[in-house]
Amino acid sequence: MSATEDQITEWFARQRKLRPSDFPIGIGDDMAQVRLDCGGSVLVTTDMLLDGVHFDLKEADLEQVGYKAMAAGLSDCAAMATIPLAAVVSVALPAYFGEKELKRLHAGITSAGDKFNCALVGGDITSWHSDAPFAITVTMLSRTAGGPPVKRSGARVGDTICVTGSLGAAPVRKHLHFEPRVTEAIRLAQMVTLHSMIDLSDGLSSDLNRICRQSSVGALIEAGQIPISEEARKSHDPVTCALNDGEDFELLFTLADTDCRNLLQRWNQPLSITKIGTITAADKVQIRMADGRVSDLKPAGYDHLR
Repeated sequence: MSATEDQITEWFARQRKLRPSDFPIGIGDDMAQVRLDCGGSVLVTTDMLLDGVHFDLKEADLEQVGYKAMAAGLSDCAAMATIPLAAVVSVALPAYFGEKELKRLHAGITSAGDKFNCALVGGDITSWHSDAPFAITVTMLSRTAGGPPVKRSGARVGDTICVTGSLGAAPVRKHLHFEPRVTEAIRLAQMVTLHSMIDLSDGLSSDLNRICRQSSVGALIEAGQIPISEEARKSHDPVTCALNDGEDFELLFTLADTDCRNLLQRWNQPLSITKIGTITAADKVQIRMADGRVSDLKPAGYDHLR
């Protein structure tokens, strides 16, 4: 397929204009927001994971797969600082799957949901008539946490760019048992005004470019300030791993510099927060290396269509 994931998503969004009064947040963010007649709203997202792409059943067990699928949906809630409500799960089963396999999968799904009081409330089960690959889709519902959902499109020139945790560990271990940053995201939104946020599912280089494109801004990040995981530091190119490997599921967010200083002084949670750069008025995203060289930071993380 010639189009990138972001290009085809933007094409989808242009095909029909959604009324903001009914859909305050539409196609292109981590979750869509649907206004309800009662005056409230619900947010919704869906993620499909495939054997051989997002996990390998030759190496991962079904509890790990169920956990990852549910945790990916929970991470979308974290990306917008919303509270998970419930999930429905659909699966396409290879012919050899039976009751035992489904129960193990269920255990993994519920173990992730139970951490955030997010119930599994339904779904669908279908089966291939062959050994076609296993697939699982989680549709997640959430609600606001007292303030508006944090979108990708609110970054402002002069904002500080921050990231939680460390990056680049997913290929080694993290992608199957990461912790969705739901609690931390809500805490952040309660402490300061977040202008934009995204969860790092496809890689820092790709996800930062998404924030900048949707906010019509640029960015300059410092390679020496990126929190690189111990696993990535053992690779031949730690910075590239941290930028592009993806599936860290940490939070990337922007906020006013004064708010950032206040946040870093007051933040007392175990999860680290690191300042990595600044939002600029340029029309591109750039990175400054340790030797002072500045170059364009192109999206080079995971693309679902390539």
